[in-house]
Amino acid sequence: MSVETTITTERIEQRITAFVTGRVKTEVPPEQDLFATGLVSSMFAMELVVQLEQDFAVQILGNDLKRDNFRSIEAMTALVSRLRDTEPSADA
Repeated sequence: MSVETTITTERIEQRITAFVTGRVKTEVPPEQDLFATGLVSSMFAMELVVQLEQDFAVQILGNDLKRDNFRSIEAMTALVSRLRDTEPSADA
């Protein structure tokens, strides 16, 4: 899948929501704690890492692999937005 060069935070959230909703087969509000509600297991959390890396062309390493970054759709959206802002551009 090709990654859009510029993507809004809203679009990032929509794409993450679509993926999570598709996997858990229920609507998930962006602020809902996925671990506390039991919607996400540690195995699914690893799938989320891979999905976010592939879908948004980012690398999630080191301190970014904290559970808090995957606790909610909001948290994942913030993580991807931050990583995309700090990724070196192809023109650099």
